[in-house]
Amino acid sequence: MVTNSQVYRSTRSSSEATKTFEQVVIQGLAEDGGLFIPPIIPQVSEDTLFNKFSKLSFQELAFEVMRLYIDPKEIPDVDLKRLIKTSYSTFRAENVTPLVKNTTSKSSNLHVLELFHGPTYAFKDVALQFVGNLFEYFLERTNKDLPDGHKKQLTVVGATSGDTGSAAIYGLRGKKDVSVFILYPTGRISPTQEEQMTTVQDKNVQTLSVKGTFDNCQDIVKQIFGDKEFNSKHNVGAVNSINWARILAQMTYYFYAYFQATDGKKANVKFVVPSGNFGDILAGYFAKKMGLPVSQLVIATNENDILDRFLKTGVYERSDKVAATLSPAMDILISSNFERLLWYLAREYQADNNDLQAGKIVNDWFIQLKTKGKFEVSPAIIQGALKDFASERVSNEDTVATIKKMYEVSENPKRYVLDPHTAVGVRVTENLMAKDNDNSIHYISLSTAHPAKFADAVNSALSTFDGYSFDKDVLPAELKKLSTLEKKLKFIEKPDLELVKSAIEEELVKMDL
Repeated sequence: MVTNSQVYRSTRSSSEATKTFEQVVIQGLAEDGGLFIPPIIPQVSEDTLFNKFSKLSFQELAFEVMRLYIDPKEIPDVDLKRLIKTSYSTFRAENVTPLVKNTTSKSSNLHVLELFHGPTYAFKDVALQFVGNLFEYFLERTNKDLPDGHKKQLTVVGATSGDTGSAAIYGLRGKKDVSVFILYPTGRISPTQEEQMTTVQDKNVQTLSVKGTFDNCQDIVKQIFGDKEFNSKHNVGAVNSINWARILAQMTYYFYAYFQATDGKKANVKFVVPSGNFGDILAGYFAKKMGLPVSQLVIATNENDILDRFLKTGVYERSDKVAATLSPAMDILISSNFERLLWYLAREYQADNNDLQAGKIVNDWFIQLKTKGKFEVSPAIIQGALKDFASERVSNEDTVATIKKMYEVSENPKRYVLDPHTAVGVRVTENLMAKDNDNSIHYISLSTAHPAKFADAVNSALSTFDGYSFDKDVLPAELKKLSTLEKKLKFIEKPDLELVKSAIEEELVKMDL
């Protein structure tokens, strides 16, 4: 029997939920520009959490969590288990997302959740290895009995502020009947991130370097999804965190990290998450609402602080200009996934738990954002958000200072190196620990990328230490060789929808999949 958590609706729709899991994965963005969500979040009992889930491996836990959101008629148990096993077989860590416990000292409750053990050394791999295999699974099933020339092909288009692009490419490279186009802002991602994307020579992959910002790239991708003629012609699919399957895959590590930190017991746990597009911390919100007893979810942001400003003022307002920071994956003006949270808040605190009314409210908000550059919510919405979330902004100077401090004081392991995004999270965690002054609380700070991907920030913090060497202490051999490889990329001279569409069609002809 299909449950309400296995049927999906758009955040902006005033109609009922009707979409299947396969439809929302392949389609990515709803026709009305909204994001797909399950109207009902499935519940997990405390008994199941601590007497069953806490004893499972990462892969076993992923199956239990995903099964709640995917109808077995769409993906049978045996196939879902195989997809999960295949997706996480590419990770360097056997337990996929290991937790470094008591990082600063034996008595500390500061834990760092390492999410960078996938093929591209970033947390996006946890979701995109799975999403790539999902695309392939659904296409193979669709095309099984179709003759050549009639088989369905998927054109995946995504925008990246750094790590999504390479993770998507590594998740989809060489996949049959799938072509991949990744837009990124020229000069606004790290050299290693660019090398990871542009050195992949697979026929079905093409990077597009766009002169502009990440928000420009993201806007173009959304416009492509809204272009019915182009979408119909090329069957466009999404890999950005607007794709529901990415949020679903990320839920697992909140459960897994909680059990690692507490040795499988119920305890007071706070998660601190470096946040740009809000997808990573949104997965934690779903885990909390499913029943995981998380005390608080804390948004750690850099100087591009739209989320922090919203929680403090109730105004969701796009800044005039994105600030270039040491944590570039968070250099975002509009957090796409925040819309999903807003729908649940609107339903509970403004729409009297009416799904259709919630969709209308969210749609009105985003019309205001488009026409006026901002919208304001009621105090009840903010008070509702603050029941689950807190937030804090971190400067570049504090980011560097935190990388330096952790390198100096860490004991488990010694000389622990943070990437700048992780440093934003750790700085907020340390401030929170000082404020709470409560040794019973476990603090789990999410580490979103390997430090080798951000050499400039890491070296600016650590180059004064005797004996420190980036090549020797930080850079893996796999990333070291990237600079010697041939690059494949296409420059787009300005952030223009028609220029990007033309480039995609030109490259599709060359791919001839």
